[in-house]
Amino acid sequence: MKKTLFILLLSSFTCSFAQNEALKPYGPIPTANQLRWQKMEYYAFIHYSINTYTDMAWGFGNEDLNLFNPDKLDARQWAKICKEAGMKGIIFTAKHHSGFCMWPSKYTEYSVKNVPWKNGKGDVVKEMADACKEFGLKFGVYLSPWDRNHPDYGKPEYITYFRNQLTELLTNYGEIFEVWFDGANGGNGYYGGANETRKIDAKTYYDWQNTYKLVRKLQPNIVIWNDGGDRADLRWVGTEAGYVGETNWSLLNARGDVPEDMLRHGVENGNAWVPGEVNTSIRPEWFYHEREDRKVKTLPQLLDVYYHSVGRNGTMLLNFPIMPNGLIHEKDEKAIQELTKTLKETFKSNLAKNAKITASTSRGKTAQFAANKSIDNDLDSYWATNDDIKTASLTLDFGKMTSFNRFLVQEPIRLGQRVKSFSLDALVNGKWTEIAKETTIGYKRILRFPTVEATKLRLNILDSKSCPLISNIEVYKAPIVLTPPTIIRDKEGLVSFKSGDKESEIYYTLDGSQPTSRSPKYTTPVKTADGKVEIKAISYNPFTKQSSIVGEESFDISHKSWKIINTNDINANQILDGNSTTSWHQKNGDLVIDLGKQQKISGFRYLPAQNWWEEGSIITHFQFSTSTDGINWKLASEGEFSNIKNNPFWQTKTFEPVQANFIKFTPMKTVNPGSDFGIAEFDLITKE
Repeated sequence: MKKTLFILLLSSFTCSFAQNEALKPYGPIPTANQLRWQKMEYYAFIHYSINTYTDMAWGFGNEDLNLFNPDKLDARQWAKICKEAGMKGIIFTAKHHSGFCMWPSKYTEYSVKNVPWKNGKGDVVKEMADACKEFGLKFGVYLSPWDRNHPDYGKPEYITYFRNQLTELLTNYGEIFEVWFDGANGGNGYYGGANETRKIDAKTYYDWQNTYKLVRKLQPNIVIWNDGGDRADLRWVGTEAGYVGETNWSLLNARGDVPEDMLRHGVENGNAWVPGEVNTSIRPEWFYHEREDRKVKTLPQLLDVYYHSVGRNGTMLLNFPIMPNGLIHEKDEKAIQELTKTLKETFKSNLAKNAKITASTSRGKTAQFAANKSIDNDLDSYWATNDDIKTASLTLDFGKMTSFNRFLVQEPIRLGQRVKSFSLDALVNGKWTEIAKETTIGYKRILRFPTVEATKLRLNILDSKSCPLISNIEVYKAPIVLTPPTIIRDKEGLVSFKSGDKESEIYYTLDGSQPTSRSPKYTTPVKTADGKVEIKAISYNPFTKQSSIVGEESFDISHKSWKIINTNDINANQILDGNSTTSWHQKNGDLVIDLGKQQKISGFRYLPAQNWWEEGSIITHFQFSTSTDGINWKLASEGEFSNIKNNPFWQTKTFEPVQANFIKFTPMKTVNPGSDFGIAEFDLITKE
């Protein structure tokens, strides 16, 4: 009897152990801090500094402290908007490249303690930290390693100063979830009055390993973002345009330089877990510029950012520029509200929840790794195969004809990232049809495709590093979102529109009024006046009676009478054709344009070549001159396009109005020294 009881107990213990088998991780895995950060998915950047008041992308370091005196600064408004948007935290620019400190640092006079705002008694970092705490958001800080104000920048003494300020931020404002060290390092600046260019070796100057030790000592639960030097916890994805690669491994090698292509895609066999964070702004630039009030990202654009970041195994860090009055602009708030509403509608009803699921194979004979573990709403459980199996499938049976256009799948990344490729098949009219084929999964992968009606959906794991593990599958039918039309004006002043929706019609206005389905309908290019014109347009689906949000463009004087006179290359006219996908390249020399008649000019706009392989041709420094006779020239503006390599959008420079019949744009430097300079579009700003 005792022997029988012992056997029964042993059998029970063995079964229990088998049912709770712990699989071993494969390859590098995330730390607890990295895993906690990944689950945030979506959070905010806030850019606000002294250069908000000078209309500059980067402050030079000599901005007048008396400029900083906002009359409505309200960090609670910022936090409220982010919370209502579903964001999980905020990273605040405590110090940007100008060196101006948004807290009363005891190590410099160049801070809020010496500004008119609150008579120097204010602390924007504290107000931001308190607002995050009130609204249940995590708080992070951005501290630029580059300081264009400090006289010791470039010297060993500056590192002590930098770490002292870092210590202030990481000890005086509660728990910090992320610290962000910008990759821009060294260049021209004020530097305490030296007004010179200073270069540093970003790999060695900051002694990052000891800086990281300080950070982790002061904030044990933090993650570190760094673009240069020694590898940190998180990586830049090689662009600020709002996307990571379709193939996205959360791995890099712990040492060595990283080409931007690897930043976009990660390294399949990397030896360190370094996931990608997708940072972009809700406007073209990071700091507020009134001219960009018409350039706030549209709902389709914001959806693209979401699916190209969170939907590709990354996180989404979306920036809000603060206006000079200290608030987020109402257009930015409206845009994020539209995104929030659409995402809630999209992910409201999980069609996989009530489906039956089966697997081609599962690990062992227990229920621990069965197919239903992938739809049980528990990210800690997962379906798995045996160790020797790297290809398998999971099939969802909806039991009836079901419409869907979104597929979400997750791996339990605490055990590593494994899947190398997968596909989706739908059973349509009794026949299996492939509807998608992709590569990596990682923490979360979301696929978009045209609406499919099917009774079954099958996930095929085509290749995996080790036995595949799937912790979650979700299926949705997202609402249709119409894309606003693209608006282009060519050299002759003809305006054309292009819709992103094949079934949509386009309606437009030329007087700045709001278009409706009763406005003029677009059929052929529209002739406009040679002067300034404000155009608005919508896409309209006559079947669903649905309209897109309004697309809008403001054009200055037309290029009809302009003539490029310093080259016979016919391709040069591509910079005036309104088409951002074409560009002109020239090895040396200026761009000289005869305007056809005298104009009162107050600025110019430059769009760099937009293809990634043309990156080296992006112009970083320039001179702009004007003339009334084409012989005698007067310099109107010179300088740099700050951050243009990472943010290659329209660059606008303004100056005191000047009469001109001719203009000359002189490229001084490009991203890659010695490269041809490239221009996609060039335009002027005229004064009426």
